[in-house]
Amino acid sequence: MKNSYLNMVGLAFRAGKCSIGEETILKDIRSNQLKLLIIANDASENTRKKFVNKCTYYHVPVVIGDDREALSHAIGKSGRVAIGIKDSGFAKKITSMLDQTNRG
Repeated sequence: MKNSYLNMVGLAFRAGKCSIGEETILKDIRSNQLKLLIIANDASENTRKKFVNKCTYYHVPVVIGDDREALSHAIGKSGRVAIGIKDSGFAKKITSMLDQTNRG
């Protein structure tokens, strides 16, 4: 059950509702298109700080997810440290799944 949110991330990616790549994510944050940002728990301190600061400024929720390998595997790409979710429905579902995981 722990990684069920990763299945939802994979669905969002296949539906075209994700943003990947540092520049694309930052552009989408600035244009208020992102509803949620998931950062790998093994992302570098500089990367994490950059994304968290930008998301805080633009009021985009941020969660720390699994490691980069798990996040990358969920969307079928390699070496991804952050995934932006552009759809509010997917963002709410993923957030609630992560909340349940952290409580349980």
